Amino acid sequence: MAQNKPAGFKTRRQSEAKPMAFQEGYERIADVLYNHDFKDLDPDALTKLTKFFFLLLEEQSSHNSTRLRTLREVAIKHFVDCLIVPRIVNLNFPLLDVGTGPGFPGIPLKILYPLEQIILAEGVQKRVEFLKRVREILQLEKLDIIGRQVSADFEYPVRAVITRAFAEVSETLNQIQNCLQTGGKLFLMKGPNVDPEIKRAQETWGSKFKLIEDKPYTLPHTPHERRLLVYQKL
Repeated sequence: MAQNKPAGFKTRRQSEAKPMAFQEGYERIADVLYNHDFKDLDPDALTKLTKFFFLLLEEQSSHNSTRLRTLREVAIKHFVDCLIVPRIVNLNFPLLDVGTGPGFPGIPLKILYPLEQIILAEGVQKRVEFLKRVREILQLEKLDIIGRQVSADFEYPVRAVITRAFAEVSETLNQIQNCLQTGGKLFLMKGPNVDPEIKRAQETWGSKFKLIEDKPYTLPHTPHERRLLVYQKL
């Protein structure tokens, strides 16, 4: 059975694998991003994204951190999916990434905004250790990592929260109600069929949060549809 390229790199001699694996990975990631309308990323950002990709592959083999294994899948469904957000809305900082998992969207956004403060919150300890390793290897400054789940009693004050929201909108609003400052914004990266969740959230949280933006979009040159919801704390 044929293997994909990243898995195949491990079969090369140690003296050849590292430089050849990284260079090819760099070029392929740059090519995918270029062909999906990300033509303006500088070499430093591309280098960090490539390092992150190989760290994800390594982590996947031991802890199943992401179900996306191929370079193209990671580049589109992780990197493009995260990097497109600030093209659709204006983000605020400090930015708290709730339930970041192996670092999405927080790590790609940190690479894109090296001078802004981003906080990653993750409750699974193995993922926390992975995130700390990523921070060290990629030399990411102003990146805080909080090793706990965000719930209603979480009171770390921030101006903005972002999450790739697998949870219901109402559940996320409940989780961040006491850490998001008044006037602060919640950015929810959702799928296209989120209208029932919006309705339930309005019924439960309409007095505390207002939906101020609802942006449907498609990842460039793909069929993948998304909705970006922005709530403001009243």
